[in-house]
Amino acid sequence: METGIQPHQAEMFVHPLANPTAVGICPEMLEVAEEANRAGDFNLAVDIYSSQLADLQQPDRGLCLRKADSLARAGRISDALDSYCTAASLGKLRPEELSLLVETIARSLREKELKITGVNGHVKSGTHSNGEDGGEADGEMEDEALDLFSCILCRCLLHEPTTLECGHTFCKRCLEDDSVKDCRHCKHKLSKKDGKGVPGGLRLNVVLSGLLDKWFASESKARRHWVEGEVLREKQNLKDALEKYNTAVELAPSSGRLLSQRAKLHMEMRSFSLAVQDATSLCRMKPLWPKAHYLKATALSKAGRNDEALQEYFLCVALRPDWTKVKMEAQKVLGELFSSVFEREDLPTPLHPLQGGAATRLIKPTALLSSLTQRPSCSSQDSEFSITKSPADDMSSRLSPLSPAKCDPAEVSSKSLASVLAALPAPPNGLKRKHTGDGHVVGFSPPSKMLRPDEASCSQKAACGGRTVPAQLLDSGDMECSLCMRLFYEPVATPCGHTFCLKCLERCLDHNPNCPLCKENLAEYLATRGYNKTLLMEEVLQRYLGDELAERKKIHEEEMKELSNLNLEVPIFVCTMAFPTIPCPLHVFEPRYRLMIRRSMETGTKQFGMCISDEVKGFADYGCMLEVRDVKFFPDGRSVVDTIGVSRFRVLSHGQRDGYNTAKIEYLEDRKVEGEELVELLKLHDSVYEQASSWFTSLKDNMKSQILSHFGHLPSKDPDPQASPSGPAWCWWLLAVLPLENRAQLTILAMTSLKERLIAIRRVLIFVTRKRPR
Repeated sequence: METGIQPHQAEMFVHPLANPTAVGICPEMLEVAEEANRAGDFNLAVDIYSSQLADLQQPDRGLCLRKADSLARAGRISDALDSYCTAASLGKLRPEELSLLVETIARSLREKELKITGVNGHVKSGTHSNGEDGGEADGEMEDEALDLFSCILCRCLLHEPTTLECGHTFCKRCLEDDSVKDCRHCKHKLSKKDGKGVPGGLRLNVVLSGLLDKWFASESKARRHWVEGEVLREKQNLKDALEKYNTAVELAPSSGRLLSQRAKLHMEMRSFSLAVQDATSLCRMKPLWPKAHYLKATALSKAGRNDEALQEYFLCVALRPDWTKVKMEAQKVLGELFSSVFEREDLPTPLHPLQGGAATRLIKPTALLSSLTQRPSCSSQDSEFSITKSPADDMSSRLSPLSPAKCDPAEVSSKSLASVLAALPAPPNGLKRKHTGDGHVVGFSPPSKMLRPDEASCSQKAACGGRTVPAQLLDSGDMECSLCMRLFYEPVATPCGHTFCLKCLERCLDHNPNCPLCKENLAEYLATRGYNKTLLMEEVLQRYLGDELAERKKIHEEEMKELSNLNLEVPIFVCTMAFPTIPCPLHVFEPRYRLMIRRSMETGTKQFGMCISDEVKGFADYGCMLEVRDVKFFPDGRSVVDTIGVSRFRVLSHGQRDGYNTAKIEYLEDRKVEGEELVELLKLHDSVYEQASSWFTSLKDNMKSQILSHFGHLPSKDPDPQASPSGPAWCWWLLAVLPLENRAQLTILAMTSLKERLIAIRRVLIFVTRKRPR
């Protein structure tokens, strides 16, 4: 018979003999029995122990325990109980001596009745394991089924939802717990930017809070009363806390966690019967949740109903085989039940393992599955639990159920655990046997199968509601940005708890570092620029307003496409002269240019035009395109933008967009020459380059250092001066460092003839050389 006990594990369950040298005990036979245990031949071990016991005038306690363990391993639970009972009559059983019995019963219950198989003692599905001890922390993992509107910390409907800088949302009260140091989703460290540990503290998300109160009114009110009850409970005001819990349960009767908390409160108030009622309701709601059965077992145990508590402990161990704490408690309760038999003076004390009788029957487990009545019933012929007996057999069973003296051991060992337990007396609140008119038991047929873990998961999800927003309460107007008056697009929550579209918020912060609604200073938020989307709001929009969000996204993408077309409309920065290939660092502080730079980055072009101002037209008719290489932001929103010149352009028309200038442009290229003109151009190019190099070399050291630090070294001479549409790079370097007015530089920038540009530069070099003081 497969018991799950490995041969090498047998020795760890060996009980010491009370008197190993007693007359009649053969050490060699005991070694054979232990070898049989290690080999998995448990029935042989039982026979050896039985023969050894038969030779004794008085039963030996250690030998009885060894026999009991072997019987348990062989699956002969009824016989094992009798043997344990005999050992108990000789000395009180210690909890650790019942470990094998508890594990065997739980394993049989799990594999034969619950139909759950596991590997290395761990249940594959339906439960979680967080280490050997399991316990409270692990139990919380299997509480209310999580959905979109649940807090991952307390696993309940979000109460006072608070959005962190990372974009994830939790209950405010959960985040205020000192043990919460980071975001459970992304491990973002909580800091002052999130409001953790600062005056004023965490701020609730105003929009989400209003939506949850509207969509889930009853449950939201229940959560409010529940949290108030928790606060009162922490202050030891248990009576008022119970009133809050009662109100919450009336509003949300299907909340398993709420029932669990009220049951614990009842136990604190020593109202154990009420705690049992809540725990029983919880077990009906969540039949495969170990913590529900543990809670009920604890309440029953405190109420002094150890026989009923034991069946719940067995279910806990069956569902969570690695829950060491519960196994120890089950062993302790089972030991107490064994001991209680011999505290009854009106019962005979069995002196031999085969005597059994009424004393043995009292300590046998009751019908363990009686609390799992939510399953669909089936016909008795399909049931693994079904027992059909003749009246005579049934009467015999009722007089002395499963006594080894009246049963064939082989027959007993072949019975499933359910058949054994089904014939035992049911608990007062459990399933009852059906009786005929003459009082005979006609059969006990519990349902044949437990819910599989996956089925139970679906059942639990349905029980907790799997929250969905009622269609009649869904209004897109509740999710509109107060700045653009359109549906939220990339919604972002500020530290003060208000929600805006990302782009709308950025534009407001360009002008003022305060919240547009409450005017709270957001300078620190602006400094970090941690504009992460509120993920819950984003998911709500996608799930419930998908069509509206798609239309909103389409409009945004069209705007971005228009902004990225540098031929149709180019943003113009009106500031200074810029030249192709020459770096042009910019200090950006005006709101309109903050927006312009940000858009150039968002569209991916990373380009904009640079022109000098013009009193009549606003900006000059010629300029240079700049490409952004890097942006460094300051805490107050200012930035330093590292750009470099790309190409020249001519303005075709002037325009404006959202406060900054724009233009339709055409790009400029130098006209190429050939033949004699090219020969003449190359001579001129070499001559002017030598002249420029000579001028730069003649400058004073301090002036050369300033030029080098800002513009770098003079570029080398190009072997083909017509290779670039804008001409040689050294020409633009020289034009940038020569002491010329902007208008003169603009005139040379606009030239499309390299020859004319070289001639102009030579004239400037001659002029500055003559003017230079000697």
